[in-house]
Amino acid sequence: MIQPTLLQPADRRLAAAAIASILLLGSARLLLDIFKTNHQPHLSTIHNKPSPPPIFLSPADRRSFSPAKCNPFEGQWVWNDDHNPLYTEDSCPYLVKQTTCQRNGRPDGAYQRWRWKPAGCELPPFEAAKMLDVVRGKRVMFVGDSVMRSQFESMVCMVQAAVPRGARSFDRVPPRKVFRAGGEWDVTLEYYWAPFIVESISDHATNHTVHKRLVSLDAIDKHGATWKEADVLVFESYVWWMHKPFINATYGSPENIREYDVATAYKVAMETWANWLEANINPRRQSVFFMSMSPTHLWSWEWRPGSDGNCFNETYPVEPAGRPYWGTGSNLQIMNIIGDVIGRLRRVKVTFMNITQLSEYRKDGHTTVYGERKGKLLTGEQRSDPKNFADCIHWCLPGVPDTWNHILYAYLLHSYRS
Repeated sequence: MIQPTLLQPADRRLAAAAIASILLLGSARLLLDIFKTNHQPHLSTIHNKPSPPPIFLSPADRRSFSPAKCNPFEGQWVWNDDHNPLYTEDSCPYLVKQTTCQRNGRPDGAYQRWRWKPAGCELPPFEAAKMLDVVRGKRVMFVGDSVMRSQFESMVCMVQAAVPRGARSFDRVPPRKVFRAGGEWDVTLEYYWAPFIVESISDHATNHTVHKRLVSLDAIDKHGATWKEADVLVFESYVWWMHKPFINATYGSPENIREYDVATAYKVAMETWANWLEANINPRRQSVFFMSMSPTHLWSWEWRPGSDGNCFNETYPVEPAGRPYWGTGSNLQIMNIIGDVIGRLRRVKVTFMNITQLSEYRKDGHTTVYGERKGKLLTGEQRSDPKNFADCIHWCLPGVPDTWNHILYAYLLHSYRS
C-alpha cells in the first residue's frame, strides 16, 4: 500500500487554515442560491410508482463494463482532442459561479480534454436519456458537503439536455436542492447537505460556521427521515472532518461534550451511519454508494519537489513516476475506516466508489482563483495572490466530477442489465 508523506506540525496548521478558508466558499454559495430563488414550489412526494418499462440495451451495453471483471478506478487519463464534455457552462443553467472557471476568467480549457480510461475495459458511453431510463420513477439523492454538491450539479448537467424544458424544474429547499425530470421519466435528482453525515451544528445549509464544530456521533435520524425514501443514495463525507486533528463531539447525552481525535470520531460516526442503513434500507428496492475522499492539491512540492506553490496554474495531470501518485491531503487511515465499516455490513450492500486515486492525478482540475470567496468572485488583488486565495479543494465544471458520475452510471447500468 502506498504510504503518504507525514506532515510536520507547521504544515498541518497551514493545511487546516487553507481548508477552513476554502470551506467558507460552500457556506456562502448556498446562501446565495436561496436568494436566487424567489418562489419555491412544493415538492410532491412520489407515491405508487409504476414499474419502469424495459429500456433498450445495445450490444455494447451488454458487453461493456462489469465490476466482477474490471476495476474502473484503475487506469489512466488519456488526452483526446476530440473529447468534448457532455455539457458546457453555457448549456447548463444549473451551475453555480463557484465552478464555472471559464466564465470566471480561466484562460485554458485543457482540463476538459482528459478522458479516464480504465485498465482492461471500457466504460459504456454516457447517454443522458438512458441514465434517466435506468432510474425512471425514482429518487436519486446525493448526500454530503460542497464537493458532493458539485457532483450532484455535474449529474444534473449531464442529463438535463435530454429533458424538454417544460418537463424539468430545479428547486432549492434547504437542506436540499432538487432537479426533477418529469414527463416520461418522473425522476428526481436531489442533493442533501450533511457534511458529517451524522448530525452536527453545521447542518443548517446556509447558517453554519467553519471554525466551530460540534458533531453528534450517534445522532442521524433527522437526516435519515429524508434519506430513507430515496431509491439510490450516494454518500460522501471527508473534508469537513479534516479541519484539525481533534474535533468536539457528543455521544449519548448531548451535554457530554468531549474532544475526540478525528479518526476515532469518524469511525464512530460511520458506524452510526452503517447501523442506520441496516435498520432502514431495503436492499431489494434501494441502492447505496459511498464516494471515497476527493483529494486536495494544496502543496506543489508533492508533485514538483522544491517548488512552493499549490494547484494554481497547473494545466496537466500529475505524471506518475513508476507508481501511483498519492498526495498528503488524502488520509489512508480514513480510507481504511470506511472500508472496514462497509465490509462489516450484513444486510445492506454499499458500493464503495474509490475515486480518490484517479482524482489524485488531476491537480489541473481545481477552481483555483477562478471561483468565489464568501459568495463573490475573487478580486484582481486576490487573484494575484494564489498562494493565499487559490481553491485547491473544489473542481471546475465541466471537469473531474463528470468522470465520477460516468462511473456511477456504469454501475447503475450494470445493475439494471443484471
